[in-house]
Amino acid sequence: MSRLNRRSLFRLAGAAAGFYILGGKGSSPRLLAEEAVAGKTSGNPLAGKVAVARNDTPYNNTKKAIALLGGMKVFVKTGASVVVKPNIGWNRPPTACATTNPDVIKAVVEECLKAGAKKVEVYDRPCEDRRRTYSRSGIEAAAKAAGAEVRYLEDYEFVDTAIPGGKVLKKWSVAEGILKADVVINVPIAKDHDTATLTMAMKNLMGIMGGNRGEIHTNMEQKLADFSTLVIPTLNIIDANSILIAHGPQGGGAEDIKTPRMVIAGVEAATVDAFAAANLPWEIAPGRKVAYLDTAGEMGLGTVDVSKITVIEG
Repeated sequence: MSRLNRRSLFRLAGAAAGFYILGGKGSSPRLLAEEAVAGKTSGNPLAGKVAVARNDTPYNNTKKAIALLGGMKVFVKTGASVVVKPNIGWNRPPTACATTNPDVIKAVVEECLKAGAKKVEVYDRPCEDRRRTYSRSGIEAAAKAAGAEVRYLEDYEFVDTAIPGGKVLKKWSVAEGILKADVVINVPIAKDHDTATLTMAMKNLMGIMGGNRGEIHTNMEQKLADFSTLVIPTLNIIDANSILIAHGPQGGGAEDIKTPRMVIAGVEAATVDAFAAANLPWEIAPGRKVAYLDTAGEMGLGTVDVSKITVIEG
């Protein structure tokens, strides 16, 4: 891994801002299926790079990670519509580490509005009762306090969408708001997963899929990579302040949790996932691997060779 100094970072941030202003991933409409194909992020000067903030509160780590990438104005233009996609999948409190830390979401929403966003929406499609999950996770209250609109996804909002870059998954229903938003910010928590080994940025995108998501668990590595050619977030921010290292994705007890006190951010979901998979204190059983990262690398969806990732730290 290589590292950037501050002067290089400022040049990079300026170039990245130009990329978005000139019609890169942040342009509207946000996600055109015919354009969202493998390799789309290759022209972004922040590709292959991750920002890492450590050893502070979840709120402060999040703010710092965003600043290390040049600030939220790099990603959110004045008047932009923004969707923030946390993990609100389970009816568990923040201390269980089954859902994104609410202070991380609060920091992201604040930064979006400060950058000039017209509207910031926060939503997910939980695996359990949405009213209970939204409330018990603490995310609903934190996001509203920061100025976001928090709402539920209704069945009619999912639209069948072609996936031109998919090898196995050729079509799936997607939350229409994701397809129409100017900016999509993907904010998962890093945790163990019984099927995928680890769930982070790429798998968090399943929360904006409609239909029977159980079908995605067959040949999951290819299907997650296929879906990632369609839904390409503007920014991915991994909450690794406290992580679930066993009994994921719902969690069990305190013995399943470690506290790296980190936030990892970048423009490519596969790249931030690869860094997190290699650098967080997991306890992965021998023989298990994060297969979807290998597939993402083969499809050109990001830098998954950790030795080639550039790390930006303050």
